Amino acid sequence: MASAAESADRLEQQHRTFIDAAAAGVRHIVYTSFLGAAPDATFTLARDHWATEQDLRATEMSWTFLRDSFYLDFLPTLAGEDGIIRGPGGNGRVGAVARVDVARCAAAVLTDLDHHTGQTYNLTGPEAIPLAQVAHTITEINGRATTYQQETIEEAYASRRPYGVPEWQLDAWVSTYTATAAGELALVTDTVERLTGSSPQNLIELLGRS
Repeated sequence: MASAAESADRLEQQHRTFIDAAAAGVRHIVYTSFLGAAPDATFTLARDHWATEQDLRATEMSWTFLRDSFYLDFLPTLAGEDGIIRGPGGNGRVGAVARVDVARCAAAVLTDLDHHTGQTYNLTGPEAIPLAQVAHTITEINGRATTYQQETIEEAYASRRPYGVPEWQLDAWVSTYTATAAGELALVTDTVERLTGSSPQNLIELLGRS
């Protein structure tokens, strides 16, 4: 069960509809959740993941949760057309994980479901890096001048309002950074290597292969 695309009704209309349908005959759900999923998580969308986990726990299906950190592949897209990553991320670090490594973990779990029943796995990359280092690495590997610019929370909302998106989306965008600043995404685990037998990619490796 891959989490649905971000939307205002993701939890109610997509996740819960899927779970209700699956409960009619599916034995085991492997769900791609989010690192630190909790009802009070700073990253607002992580709250939906927590609620989805609780819904799955309430069924008779067995389950495994893959709690992914932010995707490593996503970090380069934070930079605008001007090459600036803007946000209230402070000096926080993020142990982002490559999508391919999440997929490898999912494959490992799916081929041995009984061994992973009832387990929650925190999936991260091999290091937790600050956004300034993300920008430096993009510059170094891709040759595109990239910098990180700290914003206040008020500035972050103001700079994103011209996109005309609903408030829940603004909250999600800004809380990407405030969760980083709060240290909620700095966790680094060896879970990818334990599940798959090989180390996860770091940002240099990912950019070098793209």
